[in-house]
Amino acid sequence: MSVMHFSVPRDIVYGENALQTLSTLKGKRAVLVTGGSSMKRFGFLEQAQSLLEKAGMACIVIDGVEPNPSVATVQRGAKAMLEFEPDWIVAIGGGSALDAAKVMWCFYEHPQLKFEDIIAVGSMPPLRNKARFVAIPSTSGTASEITAFSVITDTENHIKYPIVAADMVPDLAILDPAIPELMPPHITANTGMDVLAHATEAVASIAATSFTDPYAIEAIRLVLENLETAYHEPHNKTARFNMHNASALAGMAFTNASLGLVHSLAHKIGGEFGVTHGLANAILMPYIITFNRQFTDKYDRVEKLLGINDLAESVRQLNAKLGIPACFKQCDEVDFDESKFRDVLNRMSANAHADPCTLTNPGKPTVADVKALYTAAYYGTTL
Repeated sequence: MSVMHFSVPRDIVYGENALQTLSTLKGKRAVLVTGGSSMKRFGFLEQAQSLLEKAGMACIVIDGVEPNPSVATVQRGAKAMLEFEPDWIVAIGGGSALDAAKVMWCFYEHPQLKFEDIIAVGSMPPLRNKARFVAIPSTSGTASEITAFSVITDTENHIKYPIVAADMVPDLAILDPAIPELMPPHITANTGMDVLAHATEAVASIAATSFTDPYAIEAIRLVLENLETAYHEPHNKTARFNMHNASALAGMAFTNASLGLVHSLAHKIGGEFGVTHGLANAILMPYIITFNRQFTDKYDRVEKLLGINDLAESVRQLNAKLGIPACFKQCDEVDFDESKFRDVLNRMSANAHADPCTLTNPGKPTVADVKALYTAAYYGTTL
């Protein structure tokens, strides 16, 4: 039996008013990394900056991280960090802000590196030579606050790259449920289904262990029992607390067990069409669960433990309750032009098959399998 590792942040602070933990950090300078305007609009960015200043630190803000953070954005942020020389990097916002900040951190610590130097799994050199990292998620979805993963988009080649490095696991994760309480319903839905994808993929992964399964299964239970309520009742504190915790639990599972074809396919169709990651996961999930059943009995175990009949059907029903379409052709978030889909299908399938997440999917899926899955998920047909 091979030696395995299980990594999570050194500290996870969760519950009401967890954000106050920022005032206890020790250091001279901190950089806040965030995305669009929501953290500023709702006052959380100002609150975080005030708490860091209360801790005695000078602060600057790097904002404007786009929903699919690009290589250029990462390089811009690293340049600002090199000029400011922070002791702490504090990422607050959605998964895109957290993902971008992780890779900015890498290039701040190792400015000689190029993006292509860190694409291969495990190729990132050691971090924490200059700064430590705090992650504060505003969505209950990506679990970037827990994981060794970051997804960065090469906008020139329309490819999303999952960057994997154990050192990117944050030093401190702050889970304050008051922050995601202000998410609009469609973001609650998309990010919540991302949680479910993380958990269902981690449990079926060929790298799953008795350490990762309990986190994944509990996350599945929490999503199935709380996401619809959080969607319809955004200020339901119990549902928000449970979904925020579910996101972190799923992150603990998948950062150690990795993922599978749902994420491989979502990364590449997101790169080609710009569809939101969680939405792509939600549409793909039932098709891939059905496909994977021929290679694993793990879904049977989940169904028995949670008292559900068919996990893929439970996902379909939850999608429908959240207003998520059953296939990409019905999706109006972006233009899923059928002729473009056909034009990019072969390239997209090959790229998805080469995605690192494919390596831990049960069975040994081929490029032809990936193409068939994309086709089924586009048209809403059976495999």
